[in-house]
Amino acid sequence: MQRIVDNFLAVTKESVKTITYESLSNILRLINGLSAVLLSILPGKANILEGIQGWELRPKVRGPRLPRWMENGVSSFNQFVHELSVDFDSLSSSGEHSAEDDVDDYDDAYICPATPLTPNLIFSRATSFAKRERNRRHWLMSIIMFLLIPARIMFGIPFYFCKRIFNKGVRAHTAKYKCVSSANAAKKGMDHVVQRATDRRRGIIEDLHLGIEIVIETIFDVIHHATRCLLSPLESLRMLLRWSSSSSGTRKIDNDDSDAIVPTATLADSDPTPTQKKTNLSNTLNTDSRKCRDVITELGYPYEAINVVTSDGYVLVLERIPRRDSKKAVYLQHGVFDSSMCWVSNGIVGSPAFAAYDHGYDVFLGNFRGLVSREHVNKKLTSRQYWRYSINEHGTQDLPALVEKIHEVKTKELKSSSQLDTNEQPNSDQPYKLCAICHSLGGAAILMYIITRQVENKPHRLSRSIMLSPAGFHHDSPFFFTVIEYVCLWLAPILNPIFPGLYIPTRFFRMIVHKLARDLQNYPAVGGLVQTIMSYLVGGDSSNWVGVMGLPHYNMNDMPGVSFGVARHLAQIKRAKRFVMFDYGSREANMKVYGSPEPLDLGARYNLIDVPIDLVAGMKDKVILPSMIMHHYRLMKDGGVNASYKQFEYAHLDFTFSHREELLEYVMSRLLLVESKHKTLKLKRKEEIMSI
Repeated sequence: MQRIVDNFLAVTKESVKTITYESLSNILRLINGLSAVLLSILPGKANILEGIQGWELRPKVRGPRLPRWMENGVSSFNQFVHELSVDFDSLSSSGEHSAEDDVDDYDDAYICPATPLTPNLIFSRATSFAKRERNRRHWLMSIIMFLLIPARIMFGIPFYFCKRIFNKGVRAHTAKYKCVSSANAAKKGMDHVVQRATDRRRGIIEDLHLGIEIVIETIFDVIHHATRCLLSPLESLRMLLRWSSSSSGTRKIDNDDSDAIVPTATLADSDPTPTQKKTNLSNTLNTDSRKCRDVITELGYPYEAINVVTSDGYVLVLERIPRRDSKKAVYLQHGVFDSSMCWVSNGIVGSPAFAAYDHGYDVFLGNFRGLVSREHVNKKLTSRQYWRYSINEHGTQDLPALVEKIHEVKTKELKSSSQLDTNEQPNSDQPYKLCAICHSLGGAAILMYIITRQVENKPHRLSRSIMLSPAGFHHDSPFFFTVIEYVCLWLAPILNPIFPGLYIPTRFFRMIVHKLARDLQNYPAVGGLVQTIMSYLVGGDSSNWVGVMGLPHYNMNDMPGVSFGVARHLAQIKRAKRFVMFDYGSREANMKVYGSPEPLDLGARYNLIDVPIDLVAGMKDKVILPSMIMHHYRLMKDGGVNASYKQFEYAHLDFTFSHREELLEYVMSRLLLVESKHKTLKLKRKEEIMSI
């Protein structure tokens, strides 16, 4: 009787799990299908999704070919890793297609740009058509199987009993093949190792599937134990007595020191001290909480983190890929709602930080204030007090502290290691060259930093600045930003006390957003619809907004935010049609800060810029239009600045979160101009010394 009940419960449990799983899967397929229908009728969809693998928003495996400008600069280790990834991809593709198929499909192939944390991949249209055909067949089979669920349950019960009887006879025979099958399973599982390494979290749908299965297992386990107690009470009582006696025996064993368990160290561990594996909430919830440090060290590069305290008490993290003996350094500054992760998110070949390091630069990655963790020397600082800042504080507080820390570190290291050239001027207080690469809001902050330091007669330490779609002028912008302008200016007295910062406040909702990015990749039509809607809001910009949401620095533990003061400052700039500092709202407040009733007009003081400026615009950029970058350029040329202008067919986020070989080639060529100029000055000094 007990066996009959157990078999009935087992069959019922599997049936409930199957029905629940298939029902949820069919609902999700329906949502994905409706999203595909809606996406197909939206106007302008083709332009918005151009360059984002169509609807394939999932991270890819293969790396790009080694660019020309890195053939002599990339380290041997990174070149080995790059060649290994390319060889792995070529081997896997050769196993799926023959040589004749590759020749036939070559004309239909096209190169798809990258999603964040992954480089480019060559796709074939023939392969995509085959996938659509398989998806169509899978959709029809799912509908048929859903309609046949009652028949499957009816015929599945006797089949299950026959299978159990048959398995008892062949269990011993199959035991000896267990090792072989497990080896084959491990080999098959290796196909997913590389792809899963790019995305280390489950989505909400996957968590829902897992949670439903655990609940069903728990309910039927309780029912199973309850029926066992009812049908065989004596056996249940005997098990209870055995359990109580075994637990008391365990206590005696624990009190005996001679039988204590001795931990052992891991084989080939550098530290033989036994350690216990640390678990945290992110591991339990299967989220990707990697930071910029983890990405850098996982790729084999050195790493250093330096805490920098601003004059108003904010604690910033200056991250570094150190070359301590190098006399050329580069500082990279991110934009709004971003962090230093953007400069390393494209891997070894496609990231500006790694490209500069491989060319011999000491790389520094700056981070503005504005994280959910709210690092400050005053631990009692409230959230409303922390988020009380504008772009002024980025340019006059954050950047001076970060750049001066770079100067302090580099000067100390070079002098202590006797790296100063004998031909160097003895009274020179900067034995290195520092260049800045900045994106979006970082560009506006760098310009503010240079001009304000010149006004204060203080050195800014920079030798060149490369600005990728810099902010500063926004009067020519999409309608959505005009709406934000009026909201920020008219409702500022109401919104500022309520929303001092624009960020996700709780860990739970940050986890939801972080996991939703995974679901949008698993269901590409839904992801494409979200991508299209977000692109509509910013005037049709085709940046990979969905892919950027999946970056590890947008996780449950910490997340970049932006203060309402920064948004209000950008609205003031757009309204004034000038690049001005923050307007405090009254003549008295402005007089106290600036010494004048009006805020400082930075665009009118471009003549104070004494370093070369390279401006780069994106023709598909709808966040900061090319006309606004050209406005920077005209004012700089009128002010006598050594400025250059270059434009590419990029969207706003393509400058940082996509692998763009021509962009990296251009950036590295501009950096090398500083080095060549430095060498020319040294040759002139040598000639002067020889003439003397």
